[in-house]
Amino acid sequence: QVQLVESGGGLVQAGGSLRLSCAASGRTFSIRAMGWFRQAPGKEREFVSTISRGGSTTDYADAVKGRFTISRDNAQNMLYLQMNSLKPEDTAVYYCSATPSSSRTVFYTRASYDYWGQGTQVTVSS
Repeated sequence: QVQLVESGGGLVQAGGSLRLSCAASGRTFSIRAMGWFRQAPGKEREFVSTISRGGSTTDYADAVKGRFTISRDNAQNMLYLQMNSLKPEDTAVYYCSATPSSSRTVFYTRASYDYWGQGTQVTVSS
């Protein structure tokens, strides 16, 4: 099993920045791709970003492309999401995810990920 714990959320004004972190523990050697998802009140959980095992492949939802940057440090078992130019519509609970699957280098759907963190709240005020 793999455990994921997010941190770094908070309240920020529009235009500001936050850096989310996700610490992985347990059978971390099994982790391949990782991702970030978010869920706003009354909405379904949606894809934000994904990164391959080695970090060479990344991708983003159109809504965050150019503003968010995903990265990982495998030696420290950490995943990060640098969020810049934040907007009120970025307000959501952000979840870290991981998969042991090797069928692809990156994954975009909730069903593709086996492990999830508990989430961290990000609130962007206007």
